[in-house]
Amino acid sequence: MKLPPAFRSLQYPNYRLYFIGQSISLIGTWMQRMAMGWLVYRLTHSGFMLGIVSFAGLIPTFILSPYAGVITDRRDKYKLLLTTQIAAMIQASVLAIAVLSGYYNITLIIILSATLGIINTFDSPSRQSLMVKLVNDKKDIHNAIALNSSMVNMARLAGPVIAGIVLYQFGEGLCFLLNALSFIAVITCLLLMKLPKHIYTKPTKNMWQEFHEGYVYLRNSPQLLRIIIMLGLLSLLLMPYATLLPIFAKDIFHGNAKTYTLLSACSGLGSLAGAYFLASRKTGHNLNRYILIASFFFGLGLFLFAVSTQLPLALFFIIVAGGGMMTCIAAGNTLVQTEVGDHMRGRVMSFYSMAFFGMQPIGSFFIGLLSDHIGARVTVGLQGCMGLVLAVCFLPGLYKAHKQLSKPANAAIHTAQ
Repeated sequence: MKLPPAFRSLQYPNYRLYFIGQSISLIGTWMQRMAMGWLVYRLTHSGFMLGIVSFAGLIPTFILSPYAGVITDRRDKYKLLLTTQIAAMIQASVLAIAVLSGYYNITLIIILSATLGIINTFDSPSRQSLMVKLVNDKKDIHNAIALNSSMVNMARLAGPVIAGIVLYQFGEGLCFLLNALSFIAVITCLLLMKLPKHIYTKPTKNMWQEFHEGYVYLRNSPQLLRIIIMLGLLSLLLMPYATLLPIFAKDIFHGNAKTYTLLSACSGLGSLAGAYFLASRKTGHNLNRYILIASFFFGLGLFLFAVSTQLPLALFFIIVAGGGMMTCIAAGNTLVQTEVGDHMRGRVMSFYSMAFFGMQPIGSFFIGLLSDHIGARVTVGLQGCMGLVLAVCFLPGLYKAHKQLSKPANAAIHTAQ
């Protein structure tokens, strides 16, 4: 049976196992994220504390990503990914037991969020580096990355819906427990994969030298650097809007957990549409153009969402924002993954993670603090305006980048030697 072009990467058994396991696990992950936001706001009624918890969960990526990238390039990516998934299951189990038993407070939640952040710092570069090796035909890498984004956003859509039902009926503890159980799927699928045995080569340079090589490689690849900087700024200035959704649900639209679920699900629906759009594109399309247009719609959607006074309109505009956000992220990720050399993939992806994931905690911290002073609606409106400004500022560079991306960046490493 021939698969539709948008799903062609699923013909590869290892990628198919990866896709199935991650799909189930990520639904649990989004359930935990939903429940975490609702739990924190229920306990504290503070946008600032929402920002603090998000900061604790993401700041390890900013600090440790370069180290994680070097480790990823040195070690067996498969074993590293398996280890991080087991560690994440343990973290979710501890969180579930604490909440279900009633022995928890905001301090414990912050500590467990930081623990998960450390785990994710090593998980992200190992997962993204391994994923492209699960596709036999390199022509399908673009599709594999875009399909991975679609999978993430299917989970982002399904997870909040399930979490909303569970939250309303049973509370946050069961969401955390279901997330812990969901890791069984991804761990099982990883164990079923048949991969070539990793050949260990003893490093000839220390970790600092290898990190510096990655930095020089990126510095001499201006097209990649430009994309990573833009994604980092989007992550810093726009993406933390999700931190404030509990406030929109409860205080602005006067709803409950169901309203929060609806807002999160619509954001996920837009993201899924954006990711599927990219997955269905043929290799060779100008992804820089998609990044530029998508960043504009991300900012515009956020601004219109913030000023909407009616929930149906707000839901429509958050779909637009979610679609712009994910199209921009998936296109940027695809460009970085396909243009970097295999010997540098882990290190470059660690810089990508540091920019993309590492900027979010800083943004979340200040967005939460700002919302306590000027309100969530004005804060998100300002975020949308900043997104429009970013699109204009990066217009000249991204317009020219598609010509530069045809030049191989692999030679850049020689300048470091």
